[in-house]
Amino acid sequence: MKTFNVPVIYRSPLITAIKNKRKQQDRMKKDFTPTVLDFGPLKILLARHFGFCYGVENAIEIAFRTVDENPDKRIFLLSEMIHNPHVNNDLLSRGVRFLMDTSGKQLVPWEELQPDDIVIVPAFGTTLEIEKHLESLGIEPLKYNTTCPFVERVWNKAEQIGEKNYTVIVHGKPKHEETRATFSHSQSNTATIVVKDMNEAIILGEYITGQRPAAEFAATFAGQFSTGFDVTRDLQRVGVVNQTTMLATETQAIADYIKNVMVEKYGLTEETIGERFADTRDTLCYATNDNQTAVTGMLQEPADLAVVVGGYNSSNTSHLVELCEEKLPTYFVSDPAQLESASSIHHYDFHHKQELHSNTFLPAKDQVTILLTSGASCPDALVEGVIRRFLSFYNLEHMADELYI
Repeated sequence: MKTFNVPVIYRSPLITAIKNKRKQQDRMKKDFTPTVLDFGPLKILLARHFGFCYGVENAIEIAFRTVDENPDKRIFLLSEMIHNPHVNNDLLSRGVRFLMDTSGKQLVPWEELQPDDIVIVPAFGTTLEIEKHLESLGIEPLKYNTTCPFVERVWNKAEQIGEKNYTVIVHGKPKHEETRATFSHSQSNTATIVVKDMNEAIILGEYITGQRPAAEFAATFAGQFSTGFDVTRDLQRVGVVNQTTMLATETQAIADYIKNVMVEKYGLTEETIGERFADTRDTLCYATNDNQTAVTGMLQEPADLAVVVGGYNSSNTSHLVELCEEKLPTYFVSDPAQLESASSIHHYDFHHKQELHSNTFLPAKDQVTILLTSGASCPDALVEGVIRRFLSFYNLEHMADELYI
C-alpha cells in the first residue's frame, strides 16, 4: 500500500515498531488478538489495528503539501480536514481557514472568496451543489481534493445501482459531512433516502410494506430523502450503502432487514431477490472493518477497563467506544493530558455530548489491565502519549523507551 509523507509530529517510533512487528508476524491480517505490553503492575492490551488509515494520511499529505507550496495564497478548507482536533488546529495555526463547520454552517461568506484562492475538499468529500458553487466563483472545486477513495467507492456503488433503477438507502448520520456528500452524489442519479439506525430502517420497512400510510413519510424522514421521492414508486427496488465509518454489524443488520422485507412483500426466492434488492455488499472502508474487528478481538481478553483515543466528533471512533462499552468501563479521551492521575480522568460521553470527570479511574490491584485503541483519524503520537501517561502513574515511564520491539 502507498506510503504518505505525514508530519513527524503525528508519528510514534514506539507504535511504528509495534505495528511493524505485528505486520511481519501476520502479513495476511488474520490475527486480531491484541499486542500485550506487560509492565508488571500495568498491562496494556493494544488493539491489532488502530490509528491513521489510508484516506486520512492521503488527506493530511495533500493539505500540508498545499500549505507548503503556496505560502502567498489564501487557503481554505470546506470544513474540518478530518475529525481530529490536533490535526485541524495544526492547519489553522498555519493560516488555513474553515469555510464551514462540521454541520454545514457558513463561517466565511462565499462572497469573500476570490478566484485565486485555494479551497481544499476534506477527506469526507463534498456535495455536488458546493462543487457547482465554487465553480461559479471561478474556483476549480476538485484541484485540491482529499476525498477518501473509499468514500468515492461508495459513490460509485450508489451510481451503479442507481443506473439500474434501484433506490439507494444510505445508512449514515444525516448531518455528517460524508453522508451529506454521499446523499448529494446519489440523488443526482436516483431516488435516495438516509436512515441513521435500525429503528429508522424498521420504520422505512413499514412504508415499504404499506403498514404506514405514505402520507406520513415526508414528516417521518424530513430532510433525509431526495427531491420528488415517491413512496409508492421509489421503494419497490432498493439497495443499501453506508457512510464508511458506521458500525459494521448495524449496517449488515439493516441490509438484512430491508432484504427480508422485500422477500416477504414480493414473495422472492434466492434466485429472484435481485429483482428487488441490489447486492451492494459492505461499503465500509477497510480501516473501519479492521479497527472494529480488532476491538472485538481485544474484548475477548480479560481486562479492567478500556480507553479509546480520538476526536469527540469522529464517527469511526465513537463506534469503537460503543463496542467497548458493551463489556467494560470505557473512557473516551482526545488527549493524554486528560489522564490527570491514577484516580482522575476527563473523558467524553458521546451519547449525551458532554465531557465528564471521574475521580475513580484505575482500580487498586496488583496488576491493572487496560484495553487501548484509537480511531482512524487519531495520530499514533497520541496513543504513545497515553501509554506513557499510564506508565507515569506507576513511575515506569522509562519502560516505554525500552520497548522498541
